[in-house]
Amino acid sequence: MRTHILVVDDDPHIRELLSFLLKKEGYTVTEADNGEQGSTILENEQIHLAVVDIMMPSKNGWELCKEIRKHYDIPVIMLTAKGEIEDKEKGFLSGTDDYMVKPFEPKELMFRIKALLRRYQMVSAELIRLNNTTIDRNSYEVKTGDSGDSVLILPLKEFELLSQLASQPGRIFTREQLLQLIWGSDYEGGSRTIDVHIKRLRERFADRTDDFVITTIRGLGYKIEVQGG
Repeated sequence: MRTHILVVDDDPHIRELLSFLLKKEGYTVTEADNGEQGSTILENEQIHLAVVDIMMPSKNGWELCKEIRKHYDIPVIMLTAKGEIEDKEKGFLSGTDDYMVKPFEPKELMFRIKALLRRYQMVSAELIRLNNTTIDRNSYEVKTGDSGDSVLILPLKEFELLSQLASQPGRIFTREQLLQLIWGSDYEGGSRTIDVHIKRLRERFADRTDDFVITTIRGLGYKIEVQGG
């Protein structure tokens, strides 16, 4: 089944542009010109991601985003002509995953959509196994040992970082990708944050298990390698 994206914007030119770009990338696209219509489509169609404008008649983007967050487990990108920090804050408090200010660069929007879809796909794998180590994304527990009797509760960002790397063993994640996926596009800290969290993870698991190692790829980022089996 192809990924189905909902575009909700009262500007027909924006809808036409986004529809063209998304279809070109192979997505199925449904358009709505106001928040109420967007709500109806969400009730009747299986939507995988929503691109939502803020200033709309009937129901604005903030209201629609809150509704989506309450009833659906899908990523949301908000589009707005406003760039003030207060509007961004209101957007994130409404539950949006990302935020773009018009006029936007189409290529950047496509990148952000793909990143969000990957993030949500990866999160959907609730239990990750690395030999005798299991990472449970429901309970936020990491269990090690033959019988899984050693339970470790990690700080949230460390857990998310470990889960992200473990979701695709052997794949190299750049520091920039990890920042985008875990800390979000609006995070203003540098990639040094990733290095610090990786160091802590290595220290925590050094004497606990040899099921996996976190490998540094010089100049790029990190990957998890499963050991033996």
